[in-house]
Amino acid sequence: MKKIFPIIALILLLSCDGGSFNNNNPYLPNYPVELQINMSLPQYSNLQYPSNHVVDYSQGVRGIVIFNTGSGFNAFDLACPNQTLSSCSTMSIEGINAICDCDSAEYSLFSGQSPGKQYRMKQYRVQINGNTLLVYN
Repeated sequence: MKKIFPIIALILLLSCDGGSFNNNNPYLPNYPVELQINMSLPQYSNLQYPSNHVVDYSQGVRGIVIFNTGSGFNAFDLACPNQTLSSCSTMSIEGINAICDCDSAEYSLFSGQSPGKQYRMKQYRVQINGNTLLVYN
């Protein structure tokens, strides 16, 4: 019994990643982010509906887009993940995609990925508390 407990504890420890994201990207710095979004306010109310988004330029590398997936929320940085920071490396949002102005690559706001690209969009954690979202890293 004494040998089984450490093995079980080790398995549980290794199987839990704490919801971490792999944001190791040589193009993007790691700035601290802590953003509160009150969806009861008019400027954020469209987040209450699936496939809608809001953008906040006050934090992150180039700003943050918060997207309602229908089953939760994703938050991504608007810096192009496969480009060095430049005048064209801020993404724009078109429907359910983020478009990098440097190379016209399209990234899904559901996954943060673009076909054929090495790095996905830099993702932030989202915690829901009633009508308030906390976006952080």
